[in-house]
Amino acid sequence: MKPPDTYVVRNVRPLGAAPTDILVEGGVIKARGAGLSAPAGTAAIEGRGRLALPGLINAHCHLDKTRFGLPWWPHAAGPQRDSRIPVDREIRPDLMPSTAERARRLCLHMAELGTTHIRSHVDVEPEFGLAAVDALLEMRAGLEGGPIVELVAFPQFGLLTNPGTAALLEAACRAGAECVGGIDPSVIDGDAEAHLDTVFANAERTGAGIDIHLHESGEVGAASLAMICERTRALSMAGRVAVSHAFCLGTVADARAGALIDAMAEAGVAVVTYAPGNSPVPDLKRMEAAGVTVALGTDGIRDVWTPYGDGDMLERAMMLAYRLGYRRDEDIELALDAAITGGAKVMGLADQGLAVGCAGRILLVDAETPA
Repeated sequence: MKPPDTYVVRNVRPLGAAPTDILVEGGVIKARGAGLSAPAGTAAIEGRGRLALPGLINAHCHLDKTRFGLPWWPHAAGPQRDSRIPVDREIRPDLMPSTAERARRLCLHMAELGTTHIRSHVDVEPEFGLAAVDALLEMRAGLEGGPIVELVAFPQFGLLTNPGTAALLEAACRAGAECVGGIDPSVIDGDAEAHLDTVFANAERTGAGIDIHLHESGEVGAASLAMICERTRALSMAGRVAVSHAFCLGTVADARAGALIDAMAEAGVAVVTYAPGNSPVPDLKRMEAAGVTVALGTDGIRDVWTPYGDGDMLERAMMLAYRLGYRRDEDIELALDAAITGGAKVMGLADQGLAVGCAGRILLVDAETPA
């Protein structure tokens, strides 16, 4: 059910601050203060001293792949990506209910858990064409009361090595996908220069943003990341380019990682992590000090790639802090901020927050502090 556009929430603590009321009119925060008066007939929500947070943002998932809500399916793929891709291709066409319905169920569940925005990568390739993109465009158009969904046209099965994919990526962006994706330019496509040239040229022609899966480790991944930064600077795309995963930052020498982080800060390239269990995650404190935006997502949720997850972004923020070994409140809060401010920056949301003028998307949590 769609929440009201006008309401007052009483006795809440915005991000742990002193208790106050928040008045929302027409979907926008109009006032904050204790004992606020509200227009006659305004719906009132009693906060009972709970913590108030802005809506949470899942900046990286794969709605088209999910089996969420279906009967349990034992994980059948092997431990490496190359074994998951053929299994994905084999079972996806026969999954029921439809892609749109499975995605809708997961989106509404994430909304119940406080997520207001989702960036979903959607597979595009000649065998399936734009079927998944069309399904998610249909789904989000009818998603009453659910989160706002942004789509990334994603060449999961390769770009240059899968002829016809580049044209489909452009078609997906023209059909309504907000971003064009890429994946491991050297390891999968074998030609990082050509792969990235194709992705950035697509973005130039369509006005789309860019979000590239970069699982590549070591110097191979570092070289790809450096090229992404160079292109972002050359095309003045600061704030419109994200690198998902960026495992290379944790698998190169510290000095090399530092130089890459500085290059990302200068170019305006963000990182999106999902706090993986067995791969490096970006050090939030180091990234913040350098001025690099870090956003948080879930990656796959109960699909061929992983049996885990339910889309809970508070849990995912805890996992990020846990993976980084954070214990102090101010450090743990950085992980939560990646699920709020970091995601808002990556998705270009200037109105995500709890200040007057921000959108009235408020999550109430039974908690003493953000940590």
